[in-house]
Amino acid sequence: MIKLAAVISLTMLLQACAAAVVAGGASAVTSASDRRTLGSQIDDSSIVVKAERALEANKTLDEQAHINVNSYNGILLLTGQAPSQDMLDTANQLVQGIQGVKDVQNQIRVGNPISFTTRSRDSWITTRVKSLLVADKEISALNIKVITESGEVFLMGLVSSTEADKAVEIARHVNGVSRVIKAFETSYN
Repeated sequence: MIKLAAVISLTMLLQACAAAVVAGGASAVTSASDRRTLGSQIDDSSIVVKAERALEANKTLDEQAHINVNSYNGILLLTGQAPSQDMLDTANQLVQGIQGVKDVQNQIRVGNPISFTTRSRDSWITTRVKSLLVADKEISALNIKVITESGEVFLMGLVSSTEADKAVEIARHVNGVSRVIKAFETSYN
């Protein structure tokens, strides 16, 4: 009986290791295909962590607002909802001075945080837009980040102007999308 338990435990451990290797390999492929430098990718991760901490440290924002933070090549995108314009302004001020941030795109809307149902619908929209981008041969979908908040789709990335236009066109035709907002850098050729 002890031998059987040891074999089962070892099998589960090996499966977890295999999953970690596969996930690590997928991350390496994504990082290698990214148009940002590895340093920029690391900086973006750091920017997100610092911005989230700054926002969470403000008790009023943390308790009353729903704010999402994304960064791509130093462009910081804030999405979500806050009960007042003052709270939007406070969120903007808290993240403005973070090292590495080139620009803050404050797209937080005045209002109550959205429901779980709306968040679920947003996840579906994001998945649908991403899958259509991946299927399109004229776009490097790995270089486009898709964020959906209350039916609004935000597109970030380092793309050509042709890719930007094509991505917007794809996103705006997905069922449930109310608006598409570009936060692209289009200097890539």
